[in-house]
Amino acid sequence: MFTGLIEHLGTVIAIDKDPGGCGLTIANSAPILGDCHIGDSIAVNGACLTVTEFHATEGGGWFKVWLANETLDRTDLGDRQVGEQVNLERAMGAHVRFGGHFVQAHVDSTATIVDRAPDGDSLRLTFRLPESTPTRPSLLPYLIPKGYVTIDGASLTLTAVDDAQKTFSVMLITHTQEKITLSKKPLGAKVNIEVDMVGKYVAKSVAAALGGSGEEGEGLRELVEKIVEKTLAKRGIV
Repeated sequence: MFTGLIEHLGTVIAIDKDPGGCGLTIANSAPILGDCHIGDSIAVNGACLTVTEFHATEGGGWFKVWLANETLDRTDLGDRQVGEQVNLERAMGAHVRFGGHFVQAHVDSTATIVDRAPDGDSLRLTFRLPESTPTRPSLLPYLIPKGYVTIDGASLTLTAVDDAQKTFSVMLITHTQEKITLSKKPLGAKVNIEVDMVGKYVAKSVAAALGGSGEEGEGLRELVEKIVEKTLAKRGIV
């Protein structure tokens, strides 16, 4: 589990691709490796990855992770280049303040930056989600203004959601712009998106109750029917 509060920016120094996946070596990472162990989880641009090798001080501190094909398919990590920076966060410790939101670092999809607009010292960014498919339904139902979204591992507040355009927006204050890679990405760049896990559980539970059987499902359907009937009656439709 993570918080979405980026701890450090690391630098990709080596990429090892083969048909079975891709290995990344990330350097300049000493600040987050002091308590590292093989097998620990580190979120890299919002994707939870397992440390397979590391050195806490050599070369400014480096660690290696392996990206399975599922990870490459879901994220933009396969597009990273040597020399690029990535957002890093260690798994949340039980002793720390919980300042972001519940982040699993299980990336749902990517989105594309379609607009950048300064607003005083802040920066407004707008993203467009890909077209939905039977195996990849739209994430829009889980995005609401002032709700949470994780972008490249950073917990951010949604400022606007446009269902018709399939877009959503966030604002980055100056501090955030300096601490994460997002402010440096150009128009057309892809980012990793994880929607709020609570919203996903609620949506699935409601759908199951409405479509399922048993006392719980029947009770919820009856409640919805009563609300619909009452609304139609007020409008003189029934």
